[in-house]
Amino acid sequence: MQDFMEVIALFLGFGSWILVYVSLEDHYWKESTQDGSVILTSTIYENLWMSCASDSTGVSDCREFPSLFALPGYIQASRALMIISIVFGTFGLAATLVGMQCTKVCGENYVLKGRTAAMGGVFFILQGLCTMIAVSWYAANITEQFFDQFYAGTKYEIGEALYIGWSSAILALCGGSCLLCACKLNSSSEKTSYPYQPASRRHMLSTVATSQTAPSIYGRNAYV
Repeated sequence: MQDFMEVIALFLGFGSWILVYVSLEDHYWKESTQDGSVILTSTIYENLWMSCASDSTGVSDCREFPSLFALPGYIQASRALMIISIVFGTFGLAATLVGMQCTKVCGENYVLKGRTAAMGGVFFILQGLCTMIAVSWYAANITEQFFDQFYAGTKYEIGEALYIGWSSAILALCGGSCLLCACKLNSSSEKTSYPYQPASRRHMLSTVATSQTAPSIYGRNAYV
């Protein structure tokens, strides 16, 4: 059961790690809304790195953001959190592969392997939290501008990349939780009680030991 949970946690963590890359590479973090527009001549969509526009013929043009410091604070924070999420996911995968009971890394030191696997679970949970915060923060700003009646700029809707990010965060949290549960089951199974010995058994062993180690009261001349 424990090996099965570790394998499931590894696949969940790996899937979440891949989805973080997919979410970062996707251009549709937010897309200009079509609500209230009668004639649509172009569509604007953005991610954390660039802004793109496509016309009615399907021709698109993208440009990167010119300055990091000119960006809003939530975009800078989302960038940092997504990069940190990838780093945590990499550490989590490495620690999980080393700490799995079915691998030969670290030999048969199962205590060390269990602790390493638990660290992998913690890294997966941190990855999921960073991704969840970054994606939710970005989505909160989109919805705030969308429902603000006094906002004069272009209003956007939530893009597909945010849903991919939420999926990645859920998979990472589930994988980390499964890994920690597997390590908890392993640690509880290793706690074995010391076998009980009856009092008579201990007395007999101590008597035999005393008789073997006690010096003889007879000298050598007694046997001559």
